Amino acid sequence: MMNNKKNMQKANNEGFAVLAQQDALSEVMAEDCQGLEFSFDRVKLPAGGGTTFEIPSAENEEGEMVKAITGVIVYNHPAYAYYRSKYAGGNNPPDCGSFDGRTGVGNPGGSCTDCPYNKFGSAEGQGKLCKNKRTLYLLREGEMFPLMLSLPAGSLKPFTQYVKSQLSKGRKLSSVVTKITLKKVVNASGIVYSQAVFTFERLLTAEERAALTSMVEMVKAYAANLTTASLAEDGGMPYAGAGEVIEPLR
Repeated sequence: MMNNKKNMQKANNEGFAVLAQQDALSEVMAEDCQGLEFSFDRVKLPAGGGTTFEIPSAENEEGEMVKAITGVIVYNHPAYAYYRSKYAGGNNPPDCGSFDGRTGVGNPGGSCTDCPYNKFGSAEGQGKLCKNKRTLYLLREGEMFPLMLSLPAGSLKPFTQYVKSQLSKGRKLSSVVTKITLKKVVNASGIVYSQAVFTFERLLTAEERAALTSMVEMVKAYAANLTTASLAEDGGMPYAGAGEVIEPLR
């Protein structure tokens, strides 16, 4: 009986359920992050059809090179960015940005649906001048903070299909473990780029889902306070070679 009890406690402390024991997380953040401009580590898809992610690491200046990122997508949202002048690198914020895909903030601002820069054909190769990306917050097992993964337009279709497949089974992204890999893709113009591939790994246990509740709320609160300046870290990615869709998703 004692062994069964120990095994049960061990099972409940494995996986993402261990977060349930981190009640002091908010207190630690309040102490250690006071006065700091706090942000999660960012991961971007490589250019030129690369199939390896580079994850920032506190132990290694060159980062961690991995073929797959596995974890729970606790939250995701649009991340639109428009530059009036041709993007030339650096951390300059866009002239206009949106985190809901509906309303732009900046110049020109206003309705994203009616914006001429958010129309196919407004950029070279029938692309959009406004770069439509999506930010995913992916929490890996054993980690306390999620990674921010920036998906360019070329990976939105497979992500949309994955979301649809999970919803059709009654699953929210925050209730499943997802593996993300990369594959090399060549578009209709012969340009090679990296595209994200999403694979369902497993359902979270009831204990894990309960443990992640506060994490989901924390990430949502973080995302709600983002400004267009945060979009500068992703860069303008002005050409289809970076994974831009040059025709409407079908």
